[in-house]
Amino acid sequence: MPITKSALKKQRVDKKRTQRNIPVLGRVKSTLKAVRVKVDAEAIKNLQQALDKAAKKRLIPKRRAARLKSRAVAAAKKSKKS
Repeated sequence: MPITKSALKKQRVDKKRTQRNIPVLGRVKSTLKAVRVKVDAEAIKNLQQALDKAAKKRLIPKRRAARLKSRAVAAAKKSKKS
């Protein structure tokens, strides 16, 4: 348990931030799963939007978002060839 006043406040703030961030990260996870199941243009568009929003809010690093978007597009190109 936190002892100091500042630690108690930090705990309250962290709880609020966590609750606010859960939906954004959940959307990233669900759209990523959707792309892995079925690669199509709509799924990739939704994934890119979710990743951009999460990166903008600094929930995931920009480079990770870029890497995941790149891999999704590469998978789409590969599936079109086959």
